[in-house]
Amino acid sequence: MNIKFTKPTILIALLSLSTQLFAQETPTASGRFGKQSLRTWNIGAHGGILSQNTFIGGGSVKAREFKSIGYGAFIKKQILPALGLQADFLRGEIKTLNSISTIEQKNSINWSGSLTAVLNIANFSLNTENAVLIPYLKAGAGYMSSDAQLGNTEVFSEREGWFIPTGVGFKFGVAKGINIDLGYDINFIKSSQTVKNVYNESRFSYAHAGLEFALGNRENSQLQNYSAVADLRKQSAEESAELRKALSTAEQNAARDREQYAKDLADDDNDGVANKFDKCPGTPSGTVVDGSGCPLAAPTTIIKETTVITEADRKVVRDAISNLEFDLGKSTIRSKSYSTLNRVAALLIEKNFSLKLAGHTDNTGGRELNLRLSKERAESVKAYLVSQGVNASRVEATGYGPDQPISTNKTAAGRQENRRVEFTLY
Repeated sequence: MNIKFTKPTILIALLSLSTQLFAQETPTASGRFGKQSLRTWNIGAHGGILSQNTFIGGGSVKAREFKSIGYGAFIKKQILPALGLQADFLRGEIKTLNSISTIEQKNSINWSGSLTAVLNIANFSLNTENAVLIPYLKAGAGYMSSDAQLGNTEVFSEREGWFIPTGVGFKFGVAKGINIDLGYDINFIKSSQTVKNVYNESRFSYAHAGLEFALGNRENSQLQNYSAVADLRKQSAEESAELRKALSTAEQNAARDREQYAKDLADDDNDGVANKFDKCPGTPSGTVVDGSGCPLAAPTTIIKETTVITEADRKVVRDAISNLEFDLGKSTIRSKSYSTLNRVAALLIEKNFSLKLAGHTDNTGGRELNLRLSKERAESVKAYLVSQGVNASRVEATGYGPDQPISTNKTAAGRQENRRVEFTLY
């Protein structure tokens, strides 16, 4: 059965194909190093020279190339970075002089439509995410309507038939969404013998130049021009710059914290209470102060005398150590520890003992943080004892952080033993 394709039929078919392709959209980007939203639709227009001579053969007629002008347009859907589907529209005239006369022959392409697969051979990105040079090949199938006349004599009126378009070319990326398209097409006529006879060896060529424009968001790259390696290099450089900036900020913060730590734990007025706990800074030298660094209303006269430390005295201290608890990660003493600390305070007041408090931690976390925490906990115990009437000058508070473990830090039990405040009577 013979099927006749008319111009309206071809146009409707191509329009239907374009509509279906436009319904497809690319995924939305999901941030750095995530999916990229890329433009996959392109439109373009071109113009050039039609000829019955081709570089693969033919040439038995005297072509008048510079009088044989063609022009057209296309729409393309990029399916993969290297593969696109393109609908082409072309018309123009091919003018020649036959070999035995000077009469001009004119073959008119009234209209033609084709669908071709475009294969990008390479993508030269030159270290940018948008390629600057893309060589390509293309091939497909098309349908055309043409007529021919020799001088003023009509050879045949409008006739339709199939042809096979093939081509090579280069695209040059001149902007993020604009390419210059330089191509050379050879079209093989597959129509009736009458039509074939007016085209030299049943084929004609089309050397053309044009512009291609990407549709969609201007901020997005074209799929056919996109270089993932170059884009990854760019994003990695941005990530590296951000990390270096974050590291520099962290180092500045750490230096500021160390400076503040040294200031807080210093004792500018030498009253035995660190600046952080001292509510009355600047007390005169030798002033007896309470746990907050403020002068006592009636300072107790300190009388040094030799006192024997008994086993009962040591038990009071051991009980205080075993019942001493702080809030997690803080220097705040829990209330359940007050009763045993009160007995230690009473012992120091009664027998005029001196006491050394040594704070220790395990090796979990940063050393600077552990040193500060151990010092603050020893100072908290001292402040509590002084608030119970103990002479501040008889209590020494020191923090050693993780530097003096009494057990292994490799087990939970060992780390628990290392987190302690030691009491030493003398």
